[in-house]
Amino acid sequence: MMTSPIIQRVSECFIKPLHPIPESNQNCYLTTWDIAMSSMNYIQKGLLFKKPNNQQHFIHNLLEKLKHSLSLALFHFYPLSGRLVTQKSQDPPTYNIFVDCSNNNSGARFIHATLDATVSDIMTPIDVPSVVKSLFDLNKAINHDGHTMPLLSIQVTELVDGVFIGCSMNHYIGDGTSYWNFFNTWSEIFQGQGHDVRISRQPSHIRWFPEGYGPLINLPFKHHDEIITRYEPPKLRERFFHFTAESIAKLKAKANMESNTNKISSFQSLSAHVWRGITRARDLTNDQVTTCMLAVNNRPRMKPPLPKEYFGTSVDTVSVKTTVGELLENDLGWAAWKVHSAVANHVDLEIRKMVKKWLESPMILSLKHHFDAGSVAMISSPRFNMYGNEFGMGKPVAVLSGYANKCDGNVTAYEGHEGGGSMDLEISLSPNVMRALELDQNFMNAVSL
Repeated sequence: MMTSPIIQRVSECFIKPLHPIPESNQNCYLTTWDIAMSSMNYIQKGLLFKKPNNQQHFIHNLLEKLKHSLSLALFHFYPLSGRLVTQKSQDPPTYNIFVDCSNNNSGARFIHATLDATVSDIMTPIDVPSVVKSLFDLNKAINHDGHTMPLLSIQVTELVDGVFIGCSMNHYIGDGTSYWNFFNTWSEIFQGQGHDVRISRQPSHIRWFPEGYGPLINLPFKHHDEIITRYEPPKLRERFFHFTAESIAKLKAKANMESNTNKISSFQSLSAHVWRGITRARDLTNDQVTTCMLAVNNRPRMKPPLPKEYFGTSVDTVSVKTTVGELLENDLGWAAWKVHSAVANHVDLEIRKMVKKWLESPMILSLKHHFDAGSVAMISSPRFNMYGNEFGMGKPVAVLSGYANKCDGNVTAYEGHEGGGSMDLEISLSPNVMRALELDQNFMNAVSL
């Protein structure tokens, strides 16, 4: 692997929805879940493909098809082509943020870049190469920056023998479910070009507000400095750990047996295993507090449930807190049951209570203020359809993430490349803690390298 590969930007343009946005849809209003993301980074996920052999004008044709299918996708996912607007007034005092989706916006950014590197250069190293961050646009941007930056930016990077499609999407506009619904639809439209493309999952743009609120939420702020905090993570090692379906099944069986139940899921068992492994590796004192946080999709938990295609952010974080001593003195089943209970108790009534509490005292999430040295954060989901996205190049060889929202103890979950219930976890840790985790046989016995 070369020591310092450099991304070369070849071209940049903006893509607008193929058809005009109806006047009735030209404002998109933000919910409590959306606004809470103000100081978090954009979502950054992308797909690595092998380049087909001996195709003349391959990249030119690919770029043209990507742009055309993106313009069709943006017609369905029109908030992604908009810009943020803040309305303020003194009398009466108001502070509102919403998305201007009108047709005079410039649209989504589309970048073509090249990198003198191979697929193997990206995939072979144990740690995720630092150059992966440059495969994405809008590094370090936070969601509030969408007032002046595009809400969606696509970077297509041509490698020597591959192509990487990296997508940076403003978290105000959607969460992981929304992100992959957009990506899946874009792929579906790409595959069906030249035909009357009817997408299989039409996004729902009717955002949820509790009774008596919306569509504009008046925030108790006078200036955006009261919202914004920026976070620069310490030096981290980032690497993938692969768990086969068989390995996860063993963890699940062990957790359920030790808890005398059959309710603990595969992901809850794996989360508990990772939480305990990272906590051991950190070598904290027994009286220190450790927290396992999990991102939970609110859509199916609401009564009535929100549509699966609800386009926006509809996610909360549930937490399990205990002392290091209690976590490590007890077995996997004990920790997994705690994780299960936190998720199972996140029901409609609890969600509405959290929304009501937020409306009474708005809290803006921040890695700087809401994450500590004893925390492990499980984000994303192996349930998302990542490897089903094809852009004329066959199945992706990898799913990778960018700079966004990385901190010490961040764990990003992906479906495994071979499917069948396998999972990949991208774990970010300080170098000394990562080394200790790699030497922990209790943890590594469940890992397939």
